[in-house]
Amino acid sequence: MAYHVEFDADDAISIVEEHKHLEGPLLPILHAFSHRYGHIGDEAVRVIAGELNLTRAEVYGVVSFYHDFKREPHGRHVLKVCRAEACQAAGGDAVADALEQALGVKIGETSADGAVTLEAVYCLGLCATAPSAMLDDRIVGRLNEARVQKLAAEARL
Repeated sequence: MAYHVEFDADDAISIVEEHKHLEGPLLPILHAFSHRYGHIGDEAVRVIAGELNLTRAEVYGVVSFYHDFKREPHGRHVLKVCRAEACQAAGGDAVADALEQALGVKIGETSADGAVTLEAVYCLGLCATAPSAMLDDRIVGRLNEARVQKLAAEARL
């Protein structure tokens, strides 16, 4: 994914035009914006709404409904730590605390250098290998102190 790419209105319009012909084009357009820019900011919402003849509220409503669409830029890497009950029962609270400490950010924040965003998720479907996390698209289970430190080091690259 191309994160922190500067918004370009002409490029944004071409993304909309590329997907406008699809039935129900809003979600594919939002995914394309996320892939290109890493987030869907106010200017993107304005362009998409204008090009699709929707209100900004309609576009924003869809963006805010789906947790994978980001309104603000996030880190080059996204580390999602499972906060569901099975992971918590297996030591997930300690894992989350250790990740926050190792990365120097709280859940929901991005590191100052833009390397990593730490997010909470509520089930990765890995209950048998709890506690678990996901770095970008790679799943990591059976987290312990050593694995947390290794995962945090990978996320900072």
